[in-house]
Amino acid sequence: MIQAAWSHEMQPPLTTRWAGHIWPWGFLAAAIGLLLLIFSTGLTGMVGAWGSEEYSHGYMLPVVAAFLVWQRSSLLAQTPFQPSVPGVLLTVFGLFLYVSGELGTLYTVIQYGFLVALGGVLLSWMGWKAFRIILPAYLLLFFAVPLPNFLYNNLSSQLQLISSQLGVSFIRLFSIPVFLEGNVIDLGNYQLQVVEACSGLRYLFPLSALGFIAAVLFKGAFWKKVVLFLSTLPITVLMNSFRIGVIGILVHYQGIGMAEGFLHNFEGWIVFMACAALLVLEMWLLAKIGPDRTSFSEAFAIDGPVPVPAAARVEHRRLPWSFYVVLPMLVVAAVVSQVLPEREDIAPQRPELVFFPDDIGEWHGTRGRLEQIYIDALKFDDYLLADYRDQAGDSVNLYVAYYASQRKGASVHSPKSCLPGGGWRIKDFSQREIPGPGVGGQPLRVNRSLIQMGDERLLVYYWFQQRGRVMTNEYLVKWFLFWDALTRNRTDGALVRLTIAAPRGDDLAEKDALLSGFANLIQPSLRRFVPE
Repeated sequence: MIQAAWSHEMQPPLTTRWAGHIWPWGFLAAAIGLLLLIFSTGLTGMVGAWGSEEYSHGYMLPVVAAFLVWQRSSLLAQTPFQPSVPGVLLTVFGLFLYVSGELGTLYTVIQYGFLVALGGVLLSWMGWKAFRIILPAYLLLFFAVPLPNFLYNNLSSQLQLISSQLGVSFIRLFSIPVFLEGNVIDLGNYQLQVVEACSGLRYLFPLSALGFIAAVLFKGAFWKKVVLFLSTLPITVLMNSFRIGVIGILVHYQGIGMAEGFLHNFEGWIVFMACAALLVLEMWLLAKIGPDRTSFSEAFAIDGPVPVPAAARVEHRRLPWSFYVVLPMLVVAAVVSQVLPEREDIAPQRPELVFFPDDIGEWHGTRGRLEQIYIDALKFDDYLLADYRDQAGDSVNLYVAYYASQRKGASVHSPKSCLPGGGWRIKDFSQREIPGPGVGGQPLRVNRSLIQMGDERLLVYYWFQQRGRVMTNEYLVKWFLFWDALTRNRTDGALVRLTIAAPRGDDLAEKDALLSGFANLIQPSLRRFVPE
C-alpha cells in the first residue's frame, strides 16, 4: 500500500469525478484550525527551532506538502471518501499525546502529537483509500519536527567521530602528518576540534527531507526511491568529512586563519549544494538502470494533476460519519486547552554546589573550573568539579552536573557518548552495585567504565541521580523524566561521575574499592544538593 502511494503510474483513467459543496472543505479547515489552537504551545517551539541551521528547511515543508497534495488532486477527485474508525482512534491518540506533553511540558511529545492528530483528522475525513494518495505529503511533515534532545546529542556525537576519522584519512592522502584523538585533529602546530556544529547534522536534516521529496517525485521502481532516500546519510557524512579534510589541509599550509574564515564560507550553502548535486547525479544514474530505465527528464518530470475529462460522471461527495465524531472532540479539546493552567516545574530548595564540603572523611578537595565552551554546551544550572585526595595520596575526581529543569532541551549528557569524543577508548563497561545505604532505600548501582587514551588509563564510575532514583540506563532516565514531569511536575536531577587514575600494573580491585568507598562517603552530602 505504501509502495502504491509513492507511485505516479497508479492513476487510472478518470471516469468519475466526486464533487460536493464547499462546506466539507470548510469543516476540514475548521478542524485543522482547532488542531493549531490545541497544539499551539508545542508548535510555537517547533517554529522557533526552524530558526536554527539544522531545521531551517522546516519553513518550506508545509508548502511542498501542499504542492504534493495538489499534484494528486485528480486522484482525490475520483476517489470516494469513506468512514475510518482508525482515523478516530488516531485522533484520540494524538489528543492523548497532547495532554501528556502539556502536563509534562515536553514539547517534542506535543509536536508529534499534532502530526498524529492531523493524520487522524485527515483519515476520518476521507478514509484510507483517499488518505494513502496523500500519504507521502503527510509523512514529509515529520521532517519538520526537531529530534528529541537526547537523540540529537547521541547522533551528533557519533557523526562527529565518523567525520573526524574520515576527514583525517583524507588529510593523510596528501602526506600531511596528522594525529586524531577523539574529535581533536592534531596537525602539529595547530589543533582543530570537530565540535557539534561540524557534526554534519545541519546538512543531514535538510538533505534527508530533500531526498524524501526527490524520492516521491522520482518516477521509477520503489527500490530506487528507497535507495535515493537512504543515500542522504552517507552523502552527508562523506561531504562533511571532505569539508573537514579540506580545512585541515588549508590550515596546514596557510595557518589557523583558514579554519576561521574559510570554514564559514565553505560549510553552509556550498557544501549543502554539493550534497544536492550528488543527489541529482544519483537520480540520473538510477534512471539509467533496471528494466524501467528512462531519460532523466522523464524520470524527474514534475507533473501537474491529470485533467478531468468532460465526459466523467459526477458523483456528490458526503462527509463520512467518522469526521462528525472527530470534530466535536476537537471542539472540546480546544476549550480544555485554553482553560488548562500552564504548568511550571517545581524546583526544590537546595544549596548551590559551591557549598559542597571540601572535606569528606579523610578526603580533602581542591576545586576546579570548566571552560566556558563546555558550560555552554552542557547547559547545566549548577556544577561541581573537584579533586579529592586522601592521606595515602590517592586522588578521586568528582564531577556533578545539576539541572533544575530538563524540559526545554537541557538534559544530562551521558559520559558513554561524550568520552569517545575526547579521544578516550572504552576498554571495559559494566554495571556495579555498591553495598551501603544507597539512595531512596535502594542500593547504589553505577556504571563502571575502564577507559584509555594512549598510555593513560582511568577508571570511571557514573550514575544518574534524579528525584530519589539512581539509574544507570540513559533511556530509562528519559522515561522517568517524562513520568515525573507528568505525575510530580519535576524534572530536576544530576549526573554524578567519579574518576580515578588506573595505570597499567595497578590493582583494579583496589581502585574499585576506593571509588566504592568514596561513592558511599559523598551520599549524605550529595542528598542535600540533589533533592529526592
